[in-house]
Amino acid sequence: MELHDVWFVLIAVLWTGYFFLEGFDFGIGILTKLLARDRPEKRVLINTIGPVWDGNEVWLLTAGGATFAAFPEWYATLFSGFYLPLLLILVCLIIRGVAFEYRAKRPEENWQRNWEQAIFWTSLLPAFLWGVAFGNIVRGVKIDADMEYVGTFFDLLNPYALLGGLVTLTLFTFHGAVFAALKTVGDIRVRARALALKLGLVTAAIALLFLIWTQVHTGDASSFVAMVIAVVALVGAIAAIRAGREGWSFALSGITIAASVAMLFLALFPDVMPSSLDPEWSLTVTNASSSPYTLKIMTWCAAIATPLVLLYQSWTYWVFRKRIGTQHIADAQHHTADAH
Repeated sequence: MELHDVWFVLIAVLWTGYFFLEGFDFGIGILTKLLARDRPEKRVLINTIGPVWDGNEVWLLTAGGATFAAFPEWYATLFSGFYLPLLLILVCLIIRGVAFEYRAKRPEENWQRNWEQAIFWTSLLPAFLWGVAFGNIVRGVKIDADMEYVGTFFDLLNPYALLGGLVTLTLFTFHGAVFAALKTVGDIRVRARALALKLGLVTAAIALLFLIWTQVHTGDASSFVAMVIAVVALVGAIAAIRAGREGWSFALSGITIAASVAMLFLALFPDVMPSSLDPEWSLTVTNASSSPYTLKIMTWCAAIATPLVLLYQSWTYWVFRKRIGTQHIADAQHHTADAH
């Protein structure tokens, strides 16, 4: 296997890690409006991700940086062609981070409610737009012979990509509901479990349609195997949450995300960004990659740094593994020390 193939796999792994971790992160943000009944319950939900949300976003920075270094042509075409949706995602992530930090700085109800609204919308929009972006990457976009995107913003809003957005939105919200059930106690845990079951059924219907469409459009035997794993894992996650086994459900919903990302990348390979104008103009792992020397240096750096990052992040989740509930909120109106 050539180094550019290795880095294609590594980038797929980085996106898998990002969607697995930031997936339930976005889901919790959406659930602050769908699940929480009052301000203490919103604080409980926010506190479940308080110590980890910013660490989860590191995976996005790493995936973007790896793409820039390993496949500069891919990075240039992707970020110029998808400028508006990616800019909107970036703005949402910035506002979302500020909302987490500033929400508890003042006790006024309007202040906190406005930041809670920001958390909801800046969780919902990226959860949808990431699916739209990856749907377009797999489907193919208008790339000319100079490796430049020549389509418009509205070309990205096609039925397949929009369906992909609905899949990531529902799947991340389901993932977040399972995480909420796993991390909370009391009535909110019971309601999170019930909501997760409903979300799981909706997700299964939408995801099955999208995965089959992907397989028919550009799949092969390997992507079919990944699709089967994703479907079986999602069914298992729904069955586990119905049985009250939140831990198993969370693991299986994570496998669903991992297998779905794997399917998209397997369906994409050896392209990294297909051209819908002419297959000969597609960006591939060969014509979009950096020099072998650059990839070699990157491989050594990744081999040293990656295990350290994984150990640190695993330790963080272990330290903050306990369940929480409204009884752990000392004073919902006056106590402003949200977990972070």
